[in-house]
Amino acid sequence: MSEIQRWTVTEPYISMKCALGEAPFYETTTNSLRFVDIDKRQLHVVDLNKGPSSLQSFDLNTPVSTTADIEGDDGEIIVGAKEGFALMDRETKKLRYVKRIWGEGDGEEKVKRSRFNDGVVDSEGRYWAGTMNDPKITPPSDDGVLFRLDPDLTLHRMLEGLSIPNGMGFSPDGRTMYFTDSPRKSVDRFDFNGATGSISNRGVFYRVEGEGVPDGAAIDESGCLWIAVNGQGKVLKVDPDGKLVGDIVFPTRMVSCPAFAGEDLFVTSAEEEEPEKYAESARYAGSLFRVHVGVRVLPLHRFRRRGW
Repeated sequence: MSEIQRWTVTEPYISMKCALGEAPFYETTTNSLRFVDIDKRQLHVVDLNKGPSSLQSFDLNTPVSTTADIEGDDGEIIVGAKEGFALMDRETKKLRYVKRIWGEGDGEEKVKRSRFNDGVVDSEGRYWAGTMNDPKITPPSDDGVLFRLDPDLTLHRMLEGLSIPNGMGFSPDGRTMYFTDSPRKSVDRFDFNGATGSISNRGVFYRVEGEGVPDGAAIDESGCLWIAVNGQGKVLKVDPDGKLVGDIVFPTRMVSCPAFAGEDLFVTSAEEEEPEKYAESARYAGSLFRVHVGVRVLPLHRFRRRGW
């Protein structure tokens, strides 16, 4: 095996105690990073011009797991909340649902035990987001769904039988979609048709070996995937051919999701599941990390509102 590129992170960018830090999202217009703590029902925002001291935390009345900007709308963002897709006012942080995802046929228990986990917007402004059982209510099982919300609010069920949907993204040429169901320990690829929003020909792109499972992911401008491995304390850099070409080692096992801001990679983390066994990991678990990797990401797509 040829030598891979390695970065080592020894301390957090912001030392904090997220229970389940996720969904880092870089806002280019404000040079700020927002991310959520799903379990504590919080939204965090840090101004990267001012640094860690600018961190602001906002309490929400529901778990929010994924967020995206809206094309032509600076007053609101769209989020994956407890019961569906909602708009969040940037100033007040209040939510209003625009599309609830569960119908009468799903039953009340499904609504109670489910929540979103990860999401991404495609090149045509559609919002893809996957659901799972909320572990605080019932253990994950093959009960999750990958939804696609179109700009006109039409809702599609794209995949079913999922456990913990994660790590979604698209190749720079827009022809491949990547998707992870974490317990399977593999990142999968699909052929993606941008015109129709269809996915086909699912296959394994990369399989994680050893401890941990693939969690969130980011894709750089050259098409490399940066995959957080929760339980292993690494972000893996995998080239478009599925070859491991680099890794980042962190001082906690519980890294969860990466996002680019310029040539820096920001990585969220969750609380340590076994603090007595992994005391060193627990010290910085739940913090936000930053590492300069020297590559950039293509601009993130925005959700496109149409007709409402």
